[in-house]
Formats: sequence, structure tokens, C-alpha cells
Amino acid sequence: MNVGDRVKFQFAGKEKEGVVVRIFPKKIYIKADFPRHPGRTVVRPIAELEGKISFSQKKKRKAKREKEKIQRQKEKKSGEEKE
Repeated sequence: MNVGDRVKFQFAGKEKEGVVVRIFPKKIYIKADFPRHPGRTVVRPIAELEGKISFSQKKKRKAKREKEKIQRQKEKKSGEEKE
């Protein structure tokens, strides 16, 4: 993958196509045309474009982090009540 290559990526449950603008070790910047936003830049992880990570895995990780966050808040709150 090089700058100027055309790549397909997921956006809002659909597959869009764009041009690679910048490449970093873990992220890639893609310029894509959307109906009301021509030339918009979108950032995606390289692993997602290569198929190493899927949206379902990403959602599971996010849900897990949210559960952990809520649990920490409950523990903190219960600790304050005891004192």
C-alpha cells in the first residue's frame, strides 16, 4: 500500500473507495468523496483494511471497555459510601 493507491474501506455499513493520502505505522489517511462532503479525509487502522480486525471485534472490545468502566465507577462509589 502506497500513497496514491485506491483502497476500499467500510463506512456506515457500506463499502466506500478512496485514495491513500498518508501512511503511518498503524494508521492510514484516506481521502474519499461523500455526497455532501467531497474530499473528506478518513482515518482507519491498517489492520482493519487488511482484514486482520473486523467491525464485530471492534464493537466487542468497545463494549468490554464500557463494562469495565462502569464496574470501576461502581467500585469507586461503593468505596466512598463505606467511609
